[in-house]
Amino acid sequence: MEWYPWLNGSYRHLVGQYSAGRGHHALLLHAASGNGDAALLYALSRWLICQQRNGEKSCGECHSCRLMLAGHHPDYHVLAPEKGKSSLGIEPIRQVIETLYSHAQQGGAKVVWLPQAELLTEAAANALLKTLEEPPGKTYFLLGCRDPSRLLATLRSRCFYWHLASPDEQFSLQWLNRHGGGDATHRLTALRLNDGAPIAAEQLLQPERWQQRVTLCSTLASCLIQRDMLLLLAVLNHDDVAERLHWLCTLLVDAMKWQQGAAHYVLNQDQLPLVQQLATQFSAFSLQKTLQSWLNCRHQLLNIVAVNRELLLTEQLLGWEQGART
Repeated sequence: MEWYPWLNGSYRHLVGQYSAGRGHHALLLHAASGNGDAALLYALSRWLICQQRNGEKSCGECHSCRLMLAGHHPDYHVLAPEKGKSSLGIEPIRQVIETLYSHAQQGGAKVVWLPQAELLTEAAANALLKTLEEPPGKTYFLLGCRDPSRLLATLRSRCFYWHLASPDEQFSLQWLNRHGGGDATHRLTALRLNDGAPIAAEQLLQPERWQQRVTLCSTLASCLIQRDMLLLLAVLNHDDVAERLHWLCTLLVDAMKWQQGAAHYVLNQDQLPLVQQLATQFSAFSLQKTLQSWLNCRHQLLNIVAVNRELLLTEQLLGWEQGART
C-alpha cells in the first residue's frame, strides 16, 4: 500500500503511544476520503503485529510481517460490507469476536480493522461494544470513519479519537505538482473541491474524470444563456450523480462568495467566468434557495432506496428553470 508523506506525523505519534505502553486498544481515526487513512491504519497494523519491531518500523522480515505482506495473516481481520451491500451486519462481528477470544495463531497481537465504522448496523455496533469495553489481551481495534456523528455515542466513548486532518494547502499543491495532472489552477481547484484531500484531488485530475466536470460546467453555462436547465439532465443522470451534484453545489456556493466580494475563496478557480455568470444572473436569496433544493435532492438520491433518479433530477431542473423565470 502506497505511503504518503503527510501521514508521518500521525504515524509517529500513534506508534509512540503504543511503544510507550499508552496506546489505546481501540483507535477511532476520523478522516475525509482521499487523505490516506487506509495507508495509515495498515501501517499501524503492520507495526502492532510485527514480532521484531525496528523502532517505529515493522521489520518486514519476521513470519508475521511476511504473512501480512502476503495478505494471509490469521490474526489480522478486515471487516467491511459484502460486495453489493451498504452496511456491515452482526454476523461478521460475532464471528470475529469468537475468533478473538482464542489464542493468537502467531502468538502476537490480534488486530481488527473496520475501514468505515459508520457502516455498522445498530445491532452490529452493539455486538461490538462489550468486546471494546473488555477486549482480550493484545487485541487492537482500528476503526476508520468519515462521519463520527453517525456512530453510536457508546461506541465512540470506548475509543481513542484521532483526527487525520487534510495537509496544508501549499504542501498538498507541491505533492500534486509531482503526482497530478493539469496546470496550477486545475490542481488548486481539484484540491479545494475535495476539502484539501490530495489523493482525492489526484483522482479528480485524471483526464477522463476532469473532462466530465468540465462538461458539466460548460453545459451549465449554456443552460444559463438558453434558459433551458433540462440540458443538464444528460450530464447529471449518471451513477456518480452524488459527486456531480457536489460539483454543481460548489458553483452555487462560489457565486454567493463572489457576490460578497470573496472571490479569493472560490473553490472553482478554473471556472471564474461561470461563477460570475451565476452571481450576476441570480440573487443571493435565489442562489441560497436553489442550493438548498439541490442538497435535498442529493440527500434523497443517496438515502432513498430505488428512487427514480431521472424523474427526481427532471423535477429539480424544471423547478430551477421556473424559479429562474420568476
